[in-house]
Amino acid sequence: MAIKEDIEKGNNTVHEEVNAPLLPEQKNMVHEEDAHSDSTSSKASLWMVYLSTFVAVCGSFEFGSCAGYSSPTQDAIREDLSLTLAEYSVFGSILTFGAMIGAITSGPIADFIGRKGALRTATGFCVAGWLAIYFAKGALPLDIGRLATGYGMGVFSYVVPVFIAEIAPKNLRGALTTINQLMICSGVSVAFIIGTVLTWRTLALTGLIPCAILLFGLFFIPESPRWLAKIGREKEFEAALQDLRGKDADISKEAADIRDYIETLERLPKAKMLDLFQRRYLRSVIIGVGLMVFQQFGGINGICFYVSNIFESAGFSATIGTIIYAIIQVVITALNTTVIDKAGRKPLLLVSSTGLVIACILSGISFYLKDHNLALNTVPILAVTGILIYIGSFSAGMGAVPWVVMSEIFPINIKGAAGSLATLVNWFGAWAVSYTFNFLMSWSSYGTFILYAAINALGILFVVTVVPETKGKTLEQIQAAINA
Repeated sequence: MAIKEDIEKGNNTVHEEVNAPLLPEQKNMVHEEDAHSDSTSSKASLWMVYLSTFVAVCGSFEFGSCAGYSSPTQDAIREDLSLTLAEYSVFGSILTFGAMIGAITSGPIADFIGRKGALRTATGFCVAGWLAIYFAKGALPLDIGRLATGYGMGVFSYVVPVFIAEIAPKNLRGALTTINQLMICSGVSVAFIIGTVLTWRTLALTGLIPCAILLFGLFFIPESPRWLAKIGREKEFEAALQDLRGKDADISKEAADIRDYIETLERLPKAKMLDLFQRRYLRSVIIGVGLMVFQQFGGINGICFYVSNIFESAGFSATIGTIIYAIIQVVITALNTTVIDKAGRKPLLLVSSTGLVIACILSGISFYLKDHNLALNTVPILAVTGILIYIGSFSAGMGAVPWVVMSEIFPINIKGAAGSLATLVNWFGAWAVSYTFNFLMSWSSYGTFILYAAINALGILFVVTVVPETKGKTLEQIQAAINA
């Protein structure tokens, strides 16, 4: 990629290290450090971690605001600007293309100008995009604005979970990173609800509110200590870590572990996209990209996009169904933040994927009965139950956990390239599923849901056999174990 990525002492002569663990001295660190780290975090004042997380997840809320904007505004925009359905479809779908571009560039930007710099960049694009939409008099400025907000979404989708994972103590990392998904869901739901009472231009202005809070908040929070250590800003690294752990906290052990890890990585060659497929990094790349594949190709965006049509075809009120859908999504994602560091990542993924399989089968049965005129009185019940179980199950694990795991497993020297790849795959999957959903439904409505059930069943197998448990471990321990 054109943007400079890693400021490292890359050395192409260290190929003999390829088969060595990244941190051989950390083999027994897990048990040695647990008591120290937990007692340290319990004594420390973590208000700066919470403040930093709040500021960062304003980007997640902005993400949700961008994603939820087009649903309640379709009729009003088409009427005011005399857009054809095809022109409005371009307006809706171009968001995903902007997000793909944002995903490709998010990792290098975050590596080059820092996590806070990347958040500012994403916010700038979103502000410009909302203003273009607000002042739009035709299709072209509308599309340019939508493309810009999409770019901001793509950068936010990578940088927010990575920033939170890099500042959080290990016993809070899962819960705090999951807030990312909760705020995305909240942003979508708020845009949908207030979009029913505000004009489409006013709704565009509300998208500036989280941007303003984020830009203001960034002046009061530290940069990621791990990024500062990586680029050699030693004094700032120690100051940022002390701010995050509290002024009375003993950060010597955590700081030493981060330094040791960074020093080991700096002896490795500078990572490029093709380097991700080296044996040393292959397992972490397979885990990160694989989870994104199963998250998207399990059907979430197709079902989300057409949920109103599904409820209507099942003879259920689309408005009531969509509101229930939004409430379930937010509530279960919120509950997820309280259990992810207790239950662990892997159990949540397994429970979630199992629920998705059951939900797809129920929905598939309902459409099969409808197509064959069998037990028609049970069709609405099965369809609504299937869709609500689907979103509940997705919110319980597959919605948030892949982003948490992605933020944890990549070594910092490949985090930019690998994170960009995983995020790009995610956005490509979002586009592919939403684009093909109507074609699949016209081919076979029940067959579509059975196909999604099969993909989610493969997801269960993938989680069982490939995905490790990362609960209660430092980022350095996780990455050393995966890439050993």
